[in-house]
Amino acid sequence: MHPTVVERELELRLVLAPGHSVPVAALLGYRTDDPYAVHITFHIDSDRPVHWTFARELLVEGVFRPCGHGDVRVWPAKAGGRSVVLMALSSPGGDALLQAPAAQVSAWLERTLRAVPPGSEGGQPGLEDGLAELLAR
Repeated sequence: MHPTVVERELELRLVLAPGHSVPVAALLGYRTDDPYAVHITFHIDSDRPVHWTFARELLVEGVFRPCGHGDVRVWPAKAGGRSVVLMALSSPGGDALLQAPAAQVSAWLERTLRAVPPGSEGGQPGLEDGLAELLAR
């Protein structure tokens, strides 16, 4: 069986300073064969895209209230009178504060939640086989 892929292209804002941001094209991705994770790919002044992967639950919660610690933090906010989701990403290579339109992120998340409802992630076909193969190495 082939996994279901839920993707959405959208424009994020890379916040450089209070009141100053630049547009960044991004791709949100979700795969039913990796049901706990969301993937974000974007370009920021580099030849190769930047990929981030973190828990879907973190993004779902972050649409409503501040959450996360360490490398990924997500929280709702207002910018220019509209609802946004802020994502603070930290790595040894640097830090980024990204702003995404809350309505677009929420609509995409709803599609992922229809594909794999919360609490049913462990019941996805092939997940146990994948874990057994990983642990056997």
